[in-house]
Amino acid sequence: MFEYVKQWYQRRFSDPDAVTLVLLLVISFLVIMLFGDLLAPILVAVALAYLLEWAIQRVEKLGIPRLSAVALVFTTFLAINIILLVFLVPVIWQQTVALVAELPQMLAQMRVLLERLPELFPEFISEENISTFIDSLTTRTLAFGELLLSQSLSRIIGIMQLMIYFIVVPLLIFFMLKDKHELLHHIHRMLPTNRRLITQVSGEMNQQIMNYIRGKAVEVAVVGIFTYVCFALFDLRYAALLAVLVGLSVLIPYIGAVVVTIPVVMVALFQFGWSGTMAWVLICYLIIQILDGNLLVPLLFSEAVSLNPVYIIAAVLVFGGLWGFWGVFFAIPLASLVKAVLVALSSQSAPVEDAGTKT
Repeated sequence: MFEYVKQWYQRRFSDPDAVTLVLLLVISFLVIMLFGDLLAPILVAVALAYLLEWAIQRVEKLGIPRLSAVALVFTTFLAINIILLVFLVPVIWQQTVALVAELPQMLAQMRVLLERLPELFPEFISEENISTFIDSLTTRTLAFGELLLSQSLSRIIGIMQLMIYFIVVPLLIFFMLKDKHELLHHIHRMLPTNRRLITQVSGEMNQQIMNYIRGKAVEVAVVGIFTYVCFALFDLRYAALLAVLVGLSVLIPYIGAVVVTIPVVMVALFQFGWSGTMAWVLICYLIIQILDGNLLVPLLFSEAVSLNPVYIIAAVLVFGGLWGFWGVFFAIPLASLVKAVLVALSSQSAPVEDAGTKT
């Protein structure tokens, strides 16, 4: 057994570049695990810098110098965020408070509607099943509402910390974009000399991460806007809040769409009851989800590494459990990173295996 492990180690890590790559990944993992909260503003700035870098590259192709391109794209980015902060955030906040306040009434009406199901389908649904389901749903929904409000109040208490984010993160983004080449040069100087595999993996992942962040930003915007238009046409209450939730749900592959369906169904059922209007609202919502998964995602992420849904869900659970929101957001790039590292380690060990076979 020991000899087998020794042969495996020699086969995989005989190359100093492979050892350097593994050590860099381990150190990076430990730093994020231990100092993740302190590094959060930097992670936010890096993600947004990747998003804006794509736009800057497009502006540079028009013959505009990089500094001018950075200033133009960064100013536009700030203007869009200020508009959203002034016009959208207050509406979302008001609708969130109103929705939480109406939860008891909404659940009471839902109880009445659900209690009719045993009369319609006596062979499949009993009154006891409905009663147990409603009690469980009421308890969990009210607990979630209280948690949401308490978290919101705690965020208001920490408003100074939030203001620091609004000041520090934009500054980090600007200087990351402005001094991109200088910062990359400093990073390269700090890396060990045996960095062939690091260069190989980083070169592959750099473009993937940029495409992923850009694609997710576009997907959130498109899904959110179309969902709002759809809900507004039916005059659905809390249309803006639900549209934002549906848009943000695409950040969590597969799981997000399932979770966000619950508030959509609850609001539609509360407002329209068991009616044709409710059915049309849900049909339109289902069409948006289908178009997102089968049309928008393939168009936006055509350059991404193909990953099996099992790996993606596993990555969401593992990295989300380790790093919270950012682990969920970067689940697909992190899974792609693991795949790229495994491919790099396998490819560098292939000549050793072939040589052993020939002898």
